[in-house]
Amino acid sequence: MERAVREATPGPLVLDVRGRPGPPPLRFVRARDGGPPTLHLGDRPLTRARWHGDGCCRELHLRRLPGHRSPLPPLRAASMRTPEADWRHRCARWLEDTPHGPLHDGRWSVTARASFAPGIWTEDFVRDWPDAVLALLCGGGWHGVLPLRPLSPPGAPRVKAYRKHARDGTLAPVLLWWVSFLDGWLILDGHDRAVAALAEGAEPPCTVLARLPEEAQWRRTADAVAEGHAERMSRLSERPAGPGTERQRAALERGYADALAGLPYDEAPTPLWPPADDA
Repeated sequence: MERAVREATPGPLVLDVRGRPGPPPLRFVRARDGGPPTLHLGDRPLTRARWHGDGCCRELHLRRLPGHRSPLPPLRAASMRTPEADWRHRCARWLEDTPHGPLHDGRWSVTARASFAPGIWTEDFVRDWPDAVLALLCGGGWHGVLPLRPLSPPGAPRVKAYRKHARDGTLAPVLLWWVSFLDGWLILDGHDRAVAALAEGAEPPCTVLARLPEEAQWRRTADAVAEGHAERMSRLSERPAGPGTERQRAALERGYADALAGLPYDEAPTPLWPPADDA
């Protein structure tokens, strides 16, 4: 398949995917009845879901179904021990080549992540199979990690082998996909590696795939931010000069610069695709 253009950035690896209008093989499909979207791989549903409760703080009752296919090839021990391996580039290439992935036209980030907020890999890591209840909080989503297949026990042979890699610092990262309507992550690859790292008392290293805004979209936001910044600076210029005013001016300038720098790399909403017979 055609390779995505790699954007030169100081932070995440950014893929500008073109020639894949979608729908992608792995995708969320919009419900006809207003219910929650469901995850599909090709024509096969991987989840069934229903809302429970009223208002914005609802529960998502979710049943995962068999059929998930990892977008990554099997990882050999020697490949995990390769010095200075940049797993972002490895995962990006595999995601471009796989027939089971979520990539479609647009900008995507592939980011290395070694730490998460407290609770993400403990109480918000779903260990039960196949059913789960996700509490979606008003304005905050769920913010957890959802496996797409049953988890192996910590003593399973493959997990035991990965646990040695975790102790040696050579464990390959877990591949996560950030999903906006959950404000959480799906495990695309590395279920056993996640179990191994947690069994060794550590959060698993991760590579996170996320959708990014298109250039026209983030530039519109940048224009609005610039307008607001100009208004605040204008009001500040009307105040008497002094050390306090200068400190506030410097703080506003720093905040403005940081906001503009992050806009191209903020996560964008995960698209919901129509059912196959509606497309």
